[in-house]
Amino acid sequence: MQKLFRNILFTLLGTLAGLALVIAISIPIAGIGNTERITSLTNTTIPGINGGPEVRAFVARPQGDGPFPVVIMIHEFFGLNENITGMAAGLAEEGYFVIAPDTFRGQTTTWIPRAIYQVATSNSQQVNTDLDSVYAWLKTQPDADSTRTGIAGFCYGGRVSLLYSLHNNDITATVIFYGSSETNPEILKNLGGPVLGIFGGADASIPLEEVAALEQGLQQAGVPHEISVYDDQPHAFMTDIASIRAGGVQGQAWQQMLDFLETNLKDATSSRGGRAIAFDSGFDWQYYALLVFEHAFGTASHRH
Repeated sequence: MQKLFRNILFTLLGTLAGLALVIAISIPIAGIGNTERITSLTNTTIPGINGGPEVRAFVARPQGDGPFPVVIMIHEFFGLNENITGMAAGLAEEGYFVIAPDTFRGQTTTWIPRAIYQVATSNSQQVNTDLDSVYAWLKTQPDADSTRTGIAGFCYGGRVSLLYSLHNNDITATVIFYGSSETNPEILKNLGGPVLGIFGGADASIPLEEVAALEQGLQQAGVPHEISVYDDQPHAFMTDIASIRAGGVQGQAWQQMLDFLETNLKDATSSRGGRAIAFDSGFDWQYYALLVFEHAFGTASHRH
């Protein structure tokens, strides 16, 4: 019996080790051709500030005369893709100068292990530096009103949006779509403008307790905010502009963002005047572990 148990155990361990090896090998393989894919998705090269690297981005401009209010749109942990550029183009039709930068410096994927690798190897200071380059470039664009700049992001991008708003207090409004959030009011009080948070009630990667803690933290910090939970919706329920235009919950959430931006970006005259801080909470392994489960086996598994 003991021998049988050992054989089963060794077989199980061998299977797990083999699976881990296959996943490890798949990560660099999934990165082949990434540079070409990013080049095909983007239409603008932004010079890096202070000698930093260039930033590739998709830029969508409204028709008519500007200058227009600006929205920086941040992709999910999969990287910049057609879903994000489609939503950026759709938002531009509403009268916003929209820029969707590649924050992974040439990386994009549909493979979850590769997506986790992209996040784990991209620290927040590096991302903020690239977004500083984006913001500096915006100031040179005659059809972009950089004094009315908001930021909106999805999943990983929701977290990035919050961190960049803490880093750059010229950001007028912040939109978080189901991103892991900072909840400490002593941190949140440094935000320079209001926050919209949109979450899914069936999203196991972001418990409702965390959403409530974010709302409480913003309230205690004195930051104007609007937090909504869409019942029975999974993680990553905002899929693409076609689904948004079809109506339903995606259309409702999109309209909520448009209303928020209308009030706090298009019609905004000044920000709260927070204090820019250097804040980095590190890599949230628990969140991304839950996120992997959500995309691989959970409610978000059918979304990508």
